[in-house]
Amino acid sequence: MIKKRLRIAYLVSHPIQYQAPLLAELSNNQNIDLITLFRSNFSVSQFYDEEFKQNLKWDTPLLSGYAYKFLSTLGNNKKMNFWRPINYGLLLFLYQNKIQVLWIHGWGSFYLVYAILVAKLMGVRVLIRGESNLHLTSPNRIKSFIKAQILRVLFRMIDVFLSIGKLNEKFYKEHGVENKKIIHMPYAVDNKYFQEEAKKVSVKRSSLKERMGIKEGCLVILYASKMTRRKRAEDLLHAYASLVKGIDSKEMPYLIYIGDGECYEDLKSLAISLSLKNIVFLGFKNQSELAPYFDLCDVFVLPSENEPWGLVINEVMNFSKPIIATDQVGCAPDLIRHGENGFIYSVGDISALGDYLKRFVLNPSLSEAMGKLSLSIINQYSFEADIAGMNEAAKLITYHGTI
Repeated sequence: MIKKRLRIAYLVSHPIQYQAPLLAELSNNQNIDLITLFRSNFSVSQFYDEEFKQNLKWDTPLLSGYAYKFLSTLGNNKKMNFWRPINYGLLLFLYQNKIQVLWIHGWGSFYLVYAILVAKLMGVRVLIRGESNLHLTSPNRIKSFIKAQILRVLFRMIDVFLSIGKLNEKFYKEHGVENKKIIHMPYAVDNKYFQEEAKKVSVKRSSLKERMGIKEGCLVILYASKMTRRKRAEDLLHAYASLVKGIDSKEMPYLIYIGDGECYEDLKSLAISLSLKNIVFLGFKNQSELAPYFDLCDVFVLPSENEPWGLVINEVMNFSKPIIATDQVGCAPDLIRHGENGFIYSVGDISALGDYLKRFVLNPSLSEAMGKLSLSIINQYSFEADIAGMNEAAKLITYHGTI
């Protein structure tokens, strides 16, 4: 049992809609005294999202239920890249507030590396939680080699690594991190919220289908993500085109696209050129608008390459839905049991994706059976598991003579 509350500062780029409810939960943890340090406030009000290609304003609270501070900046703090924003005041904050542990999200910027160095010089212990996995390495071998050597040096300064999943843990080990320094703190969403939403919207499913012109008994396939080239939304469209050949029009499955981005118009044009029917493009939907569509679908597909995790999969699994994803979706080894609650296929293998979709057409009961297992699995990837991981990290730091 931890005898004193650790004073932890969490350093992250900006308020993130997925993280806000977790930070609120962690703030109720009796073992730690947490304050979050943001480098930018750009996401709090309306902002332009480069990948969605539109102005956004998240409709869920980003700053409720936890203590936070925005670090001071030199110049514009809206631009996020390796060098910006230029923050200052971290050293003084750590000293004045007697911070014992600095928890850092990622390491892909100059300032985060600087923060690690400052913490080590002050005797402050460092936790790190990042999204990297071995799929995300650069195709340039020389660049990858140099980066790997830099990370090996940087990682020697880290006291505890908070692993979000199996591929992330493998990444750390490949870069020389000892197993005893890695704590499992899985990527999770607010399962309680989404499961409550699932109960609310399920009773309205039939009326939503009627409004959208979806026939009862027909398979509904859902894609919900940004429409960038990396997400490979067109792979799903080609797989769907192959799937519907020879299917009776009365049993024709539906494909729903939610999202926007650089590929949106091209995707719509491709659907028209292939003379595909039963495809619905809904554009961008905010966080609070997604639940009815998660409930509506029979199977969810994420065909991405180089996907660090894919938290939308966590969300959909709370609605008891099966998942099809590529082998480059970071959460796949953790959340998808191939053939049991979904399928994993090699990125770009459109034929395999089509074959897996066909299984749901041929066996309508498959979706419900697989979906039950999805719900059981996602209950293990929860805020409770994250709190347990943070407590374990706190114990490791406390009892191994570091504090």
